[in-house]
Amino acid sequence: MDDMQKMILEYVEEEYLEDEDEAIDVDTPLISGGIVDSFSMVSLKRFLENKYNISIPDEKATPEAFDTVDKICALVKEFI
Repeated sequence: MDDMQKMILEYVEEEYLEDEDEAIDVDTPLISGGIVDSFSMVSLKRFLENKYNISIPDEKATPEAFDTVDKICALVKEFI
């Protein structure tokens, strides 16, 4: 697991998981699995844009692109 994957995974765990929720990994479905909703996806997008000083176009910020940590990393890497 690289640093970006680890950082995003930790962010999702801290922000969106309850203590009793199961552990997640880089392939866990976040949106289709109900962990991240549309409002949370927007806050995650803003967090990533601020963290990496990038701008992710809204048309690229799809539920599919934010469904797993690996997909999120691939999206972010397009813009850094």
